[in-house]
Amino acid sequence: MTRDTPIAPSAQPVSFGLALLFWLKLGFVSFGGPAGQIALMHQELVERRRWISERRFLHALNYCMVLPGPEAQQLATYMGWLMHRTWGGIVAGVLFVLPSLLILIALSWLYVAFGELPAVAGVFHGIKPAVTALVVQAAWRIGSRTLRNPVLWSLAAAAFVALFAFDLPFPAIIAAAALAGFVGGRLAPHHFRTGSGGHGTAGGAAAESAHPPALIDDTTPTPPHARFRWSRLAAVLIAGALLWIVPMGLLTTLAGWQHPLTQMGWFFTQAALLTFGGAYAVLPYVQQGAVGHYGWLSAPQMIDGLALGETTPGPLIMVVAFVGFVGGYVKALFGPEAQFLAGAVAATLVTWFTFLPSFVFILAGGPLVEASHDNLRLTAPLTAITAAVVGVVLNLALFFARHVLWPQGFTASQPVGGLDVVSALITVGAAVALLRYKVGVIPVIAACGTLGLALRLSGLG
Repeated sequence: MTRDTPIAPSAQPVSFGLALLFWLKLGFVSFGGPAGQIALMHQELVERRRWISERRFLHALNYCMVLPGPEAQQLATYMGWLMHRTWGGIVAGVLFVLPSLLILIALSWLYVAFGELPAVAGVFHGIKPAVTALVVQAAWRIGSRTLRNPVLWSLAAAAFVALFAFDLPFPAIIAAAALAGFVGGRLAPHHFRTGSGGHGTAGGAAAESAHPPALIDDTTPTPPHARFRWSRLAAVLIAGALLWIVPMGLLTTLAGWQHPLTQMGWFFTQAALLTFGGAYAVLPYVQQGAVGHYGWLSAPQMIDGLALGETTPGPLIMVVAFVGFVGGYVKALFGPEAQFLAGAVAATLVTWFTFLPSFVFILAGGPLVEASHDNLRLTAPLTAITAAVVGVVLNLALFFARHVLWPQGFTASQPVGGLDVVSALITVGAAVALLRYKVGVIPVIAACGTLGLALRLSGLG
């Protein structure tokens, strides 16, 4: 998919087949996390193909930023829905995720089947410190655009202490932050107002005026299917509820409520509703539940899964597919002779329950909530939640660092004695590359993996 050759806009609507081909290509090249994915969609949809205007694109993006869930995948769903009704949104959202799911199932199998080989272990020995640096970068990135005053700094600090010192449940922290934003937005609204930036895109009226009219332009009337109707809202909510109730009911009936597959479906449904602030915000919750509570995988495996998620296309929250695969495979849910099948089914299952709410939010809420993103009553709780997320992500960075830098366990009496010096140096180098020199995620992970392999083969790692 080239990005430098403009496509002249046509007077005719974009065909469903042409859009389908575009969404399929996007699913295979959507690297770079949400910022890179949104920038790629902006480049293709707004600047190159002129399928939608700048303002309409940002209007949809602002809505997706308010919702829980992966905003880039939701934006693709929104664009597909706006152009080709419900099936257009479903196709766009599914194809944004499907390539990543298939790739992660394959990589997860290679990881659990051959991860103990010296070469593979060496690669992951170098990648783990890079992932620790990536989480630190995520905390810095979210904090630099969110913590604009002492009130928001205090919320971030309180969230960090709540997790680090008291190990409070992630949902309780998010609920408390939302309540603080709800109250604060009324008592001190100036502390919770958000800017109207363009989310990193080349926006503004000046940029828009340099382009020919888009197929869906600023003045294009709202399509009939995008206008609010109570009957349509009810239909979408009922369909979404059935798509959750039927598989959950079958799992409960056939396997029982305590079966790992049933618990995965329930757990990742909750995770899907808590992903305010991006994937890094919900990873502490996934780590707390999947590693600490259910034991579906270990802390080092969680770090490895995040590394795989960073190096594959699609939203970073697709790391849940790795969690599901490892849990299903290692637990041998279908017996020792069908471990791959168990892993693949579990990965698909958790992906279904993680992304189903996003489709419902877009298809049901698009016509209803689209014009409400500048309402302080809605944005103040989100601002507070995002501030708390900074503390949550910083706690996740410390969790990863403890397991990566002190693989034999951290002891306060001898903090240096058990330190893995090689991992510490790689972590520092990766952090400097990411934060100081703005090196891309994939080059950093590739370089650290190569270094880990070289050190392991030379006997130094």
